[in-house]
Amino acid sequence: MTRIYTRSGDQGQTSLGDGTRTDKCAPRIDLYGDIDELNSILGCSLAAMDGGDPSLGTLRAAVRDIQAELFQVGTVIADPGRCRALAADKGHPFPVRSLEVLIDSLTRDLPPLEAFILPGGTPAAGFLHLARTVCRRAERKAVALARDETVPAAAIIYLNRLSDFLFTAARAANAFAGVQDVQWRPSGQDG
Repeated sequence: MTRIYTRSGDQGQTSLGDGTRTDKCAPRIDLYGDIDELNSILGCSLAAMDGGDPSLGTLRAAVRDIQAELFQVGTVIADPGRCRALAADKGHPFPVRSLEVLIDSLTRDLPPLEAFILPGGTPAAGFLHLARTVCRRAERKAVALARDETVPAAAIIYLNRLSDFLFTAARAANAFAGVQDVQWRPSGQDG
């Protein structure tokens, strides 16, 4: 790229991966915008984990890998033709199983959940919880888009599992820092 601006979107339209033009407010654009937002929040979580704490090394590496995976999910969603091809293939090009392995590995070292928890604790955990909520929003939009247009089931499954990972990762970020999760207590039950 020789320059960042093209002026081609000045009238409220953008190009999809297959070259077709669509409104910037189209559901497909909205969905991959949420995926981009999620990726940015993961960048914030990485910045919050920076500092060389060796206990966060595995978590940092996993989040970096997920950023690359999310970019791939976004490029698929941005291209209706790739969505159709991937949906017809019925494969699982996104590493759902590796997310499950990470979740299981992190969970082994966490105290059991005995209550609902609130987002918070360390800055890294806060960003990971924020990423989880944006991931859930992207998943909802993917399901909604799939009612009218082709969205590979593999992308929806990946987003679902990713939100589970992000919840676990937030808990792990707190645990590695020696900070307890913030437990939710119904009003009037302080203690």
